[in-house]
Amino acid sequence: MTDPTTTTPDRRPGGRTARIRAEVLAAVRAELAESGHEGLTMEGVATRAGVHRATVYRRWRDVGGLLVDVIEAAGEMDWHPPDTGSLRGDLTELNEEIQESLVERPSFAVALMAASFHSERAARAQSRLWEERYAQCEIVVTRAGDRGELPPGRTDARAVLMSATAPVYHHVVLLRAAPDPRLPERAATAAVAAAAAGAFLVRAGG
Repeated sequence: MTDPTTTTPDRRPGGRTARIRAEVLAAVRAELAESGHEGLTMEGVATRAGVHRATVYRRWRDVGGLLVDVIEAAGEMDWHPPDTGSLRGDLTELNEEIQESLVERPSFAVALMAASFHSERAARAQSRLWEERYAQCEIVVTRAGDRGELPPGRTDARAVLMSATAPVYHHVVLLRAAPDPRLPERAATAAVAAAAAGAFLVRAGG
């Protein structure tokens, strides 16, 4: 996920380099969640992280570089999709994680989405992260097919995932409505019913 237009920090494990990167990226997340993209500055991040601003400028160059690296750091997390034993359970748990990340205050997830509209470099990095997450989560649909929860043939895993998770984003992000504790399971149940009925089967030549 290296972007040749930005300076990427040294990612060798341990040592001062890793510590500084962790402190700076934690500061970026906090500043972004509290003040949004408009309030994110190199000086503010340096102050919060307790790092000399010259170091921040030298390693990340600008706010766009900070955003790219914080997104890439999210992709480095040791995260795995749910494995509850059923497609409905997996999608419900996934939706619950998503909803929690969107409704917490301040929400870093929402702030990062907003920031990506102001930085093309951040937008590209976020798109790569989403692609990786979707690919990672396709296993929940593959497992469901192996368990016989889906009809014979190839089910479009990406379409199932989007169908299940989209209502949560629509409800919380677009409508700015209060979180509905029943929505994660309800949306998952609807997506599973559609998938079981063959709505997401990949047709020959399709």
